[in-house]
Amino acid sequence: MVTVTNDALIQSYSYPEYRTRIAQLLREGKTSGNTQSEALVKYSQLNSTRMNRLDKTLAITEEFTNQLRNIKGKYLWLVLTEGWCGDAAQIVPVMNKMAMLSEGIELKFLFRDENDELMNKFLTNGTKGIPKLIILDKTTLEVLGDFGPRPKGAAQFLLQYKATHGLIDENAKAELQLWYFHNKGIEIQQEIMDLMQSIEANWLQKAPV
Repeated sequence: MVTVTNDALIQSYSYPEYRTRIAQLLREGKTSGNTQSEALVKYSQLNSTRMNRLDKTLAITEEFTNQLRNIKGKYLWLVLTEGWCGDAAQIVPVMNKMAMLSEGIELKFLFRDENDELMNKFLTNGTKGIPKLIILDKTTLEVLGDFGPRPKGAAQFLLQYKATHGLIDENAKAELQLWYFHNKGIEIQQEIMDLMQSIEANWLQKAPV
């Protein structure tokens, strides 16, 4: 696992580099990933606009800000994603703002389709759901936990929609974006911080006195 992670890190991006790469591809009429289509490029363009808005307006709660600033361990947040992914457009900016608040967190991004071996180790119900946040010990690259591809409330919304309508269609995707808009990133922050608090507790138990 460490070898796979090390190999992946060679082609990882910081948040600004990730955003720049998506913008470069869009100028070429492309999106990230192995599959290219007019629809995926359109999604990527829309997602870029959403991320621009969130970068400007998203706020991390005071509670989580304090917790992030008090993190003691050193962690690497490694995120598998793609530019066309609607969930990623809503979640990735939250991760970035959270990581910026902690000196103990380094955030890196990988394109899913370029890192198939790593992605296959973090499947969700047998699928390559993204975004997927993998939390690693920064020194040893030991996997400490993971989050994604979406918060529980968003996942439950889609389950209920499919149970009612029999499929996930364009209307479902639009309504999911509204769910994210109204939630304002709170559930994403909560679930990631719950995970980090658990990881930190284990780290403190192992840390030398």
